[in-house]
Amino acid sequence: MAVKKGPLNCLDTVKPVRDTLDVINGKWKLPIIISVSIGNDRFTDIQESIPGLTPKVLAKELKELEEHKLIKRTVVGDYPVKILYTAEPYADTLTPLIYAMKDWGVNHRNKVFSAE
Repeated sequence: MAVKKGPLNCLDTVKPVRDTLDVINGKWKLPIIISVSIGNDRFTDIQESIPGLTPKVLAKELKELEEHKLIKRTVVGDYPVKILYTAEPYADTLTPLIYAMKDWGVNHRNKVFSAE
């Protein structure tokens, strides 16, 4: 007698992927992480490196990235106060993911939009 297999459970993969997307999803989070990681440490430098990013949205996204331990906010000096943003070492764990997504995006763009 054949044993019937039940449906395969994809939640073991979907849940961690969903968690990842919850942290880096959106129009601005990855560009901000990349901007800070390459050395833009002042609020205005980060904003100017990402066209279309408003100060209000940048402040909100930086706060969320700080909560997720990806960005560190440091207040330097008394007056005038200088605020610097740096990528936490934990943000480096996203580097392989970012490059994998970049490679996939380039390949996808070539496949879909190239003349066949």
